[in-house]
Amino acid sequence: MNVVVVGATGGIGNALIEALLDEPRVAQIFAFSRCTGNAHAALCSERVIHGFVDLEKEASIEQAGKTLRDTPIDLVVVASGLLHDGNLRPEKALKQLSQDSLQRVFQINAIAPMLLAKAILPHMRSDTRSVFGVLSARVGSISDNRLGGWHSYRSSKSALNMFLKTAAIGSKMLQPNCVIVGLHPGTVDTQLSAPFQRNVKPEKLFSPQQSANYLLDVISDLIAEDSGKVFAWDGEEIAP
Repeated sequence: MNVVVVGATGGIGNALIEALLDEPRVAQIFAFSRCTGNAHAALCSERVIHGFVDLEKEASIEQAGKTLRDTPIDLVVVASGLLHDGNLRPEKALKQLSQDSLQRVFQINAIAPMLLAKAILPHMRSDTRSVFGVLSARVGSISDNRLGGWHSYRSSKSALNMFLKTAAIGSKMLQPNCVIVGLHPGTVDTQLSAPFQRNVKPEKLFSPQQSANYLLDVISDLIAEDSGKVFAWDGEEIAP
């Protein structure tokens, strides 16, 4: 198996690489991130090929796809995401919205995965099952939205889910064995969720390693009919 992980130095991305390296069938992992150093031990494996990508620049995403050359890819997991950063915080009210924050959140959570699909899907293996998965979120479900708030994050994940559905429909003719899905990792003890863990029950706060293993179990069970859907860490389908 040849695997691509985008967001390789993040909590979930790195945990995915660690788990995948325990799988003998994995020949090589293309690990993409904005960080150029090998800060994590797993990234020092000879089976890991480092690649740079800046998800806010289309040319960088295109170049990342080109580095795959003629390698047939079996699995892609886009493990990047943006909820808060510096002065950027999830909005509780409309008055907190700004064009700059909306654009940045949509760029990382929705636009970049779309451009990654454009760059990488042509490299996906076509003779057997392959999977293109992107970390989504339960809060991106329109029908499940009962609390409001988090306007840009919710909306960006909803846009992502719509894109995955649309891409799945479009790929059926050319790549019928490619399963395109969204993956909700649960609440994971990473920098993304750190400011919002106060009311999370201990058993519902996963370590990155737990979440990565759950997600890989979900991925292993996917079939062609699942393409275009969004699944939670426990295999439950999340309603649009």
